[in-house]
Amino acid sequence: MLEKVDRILVVVNDLDAAQKNYSNILGASPVCDYRSNFLSSDVRVMELGKSWVELVKPDGDGPAMRRLQRSGEGLLFGGVSVTDIGLFSDHLERKGINHSKADGRIYIGGEQLYGLPLTVSESDAQSLGQKNALTAFLYELTVVLKTKWTKVADDYSDYLGLDAGRRVGITFPRFGYEGTLLMFDDEHLDRIELSEAHDPTYPMGRFSSKHGDGLYMCYVETNDISDIIARLERHGSRYVRRTDTPIERDGLWIHPSVLNGVLMGVSRKTLAWQWSGKPHWVAPLD
Repeated sequence: MLEKVDRILVVVNDLDAAQKNYSNILGASPVCDYRSNFLSSDVRVMELGKSWVELVKPDGDGPAMRRLQRSGEGLLFGGVSVTDIGLFSDHLERKGINHSKADGRIYIGGEQLYGLPLTVSESDAQSLGQKNALTAFLYELTVVLKTKWTKVADDYSDYLGLDAGRRVGITFPRFGYEGTLLMFDDEHLDRIELSEAHDPTYPMGRFSSKHGDGLYMCYVETNDISDIIARLERHGSRYVRRTDTPIERDGLWIHPSVLNGVLMGVSRKTLAWQWSGKPHWVAPLD
């Protein structure tokens, strides 16, 4: 039922400063500002390739201000799209999932989805995204779990209309977790990753020990990993390389201090198919 991971909403202290960060590092460009009464916030929409990042500055009580006061800047909602938002709303009602309708979309609180606050928008077939974008698109929302991942996967499949047959199992000893990718379809990378982590030796394990289940990070694909690395280094920004090769050409993780509290994974074009069930789809490096 879900089509794309189409956006993230990030709560910030200052719209202009946050815009500069996302432009400098990821090449995002501003599209428009709007007022969200539901969030009690001013929101700035930025194109991120074929996806969006919405910067949310609260000025009154609501989910954005509560998130900012509790944990500081960072991920407020993950965003996905569906073909028909009315039909999806009906589906949620049948499943007993409470949701709010505002800003032309659906908002679902994280307490109903194992710590994943989610916005659901209707797909815009006319949106082609930025031309010659540095960041191609968002494709993953990563949820770290204290709860057994199999339980969460079954509930997500039921609540969000995802096909259990498309799941791809994952185990990453490097980061001390196991879980699954809930792929939205067979042709695209869009998915929700469920990562069950308990070992406090690793960052994910420390996160689950402190917060329980929750939205942890997101992933983007880039058209030019070398340009992103150059931008990070030019601005003195922290990141972790994916490989130990002399020149990093596959991917990296951008430290939350760089993008207003958001931990962002970045992978080169097609690389994520390596662990997404279709390694033969990975384009070889030149």
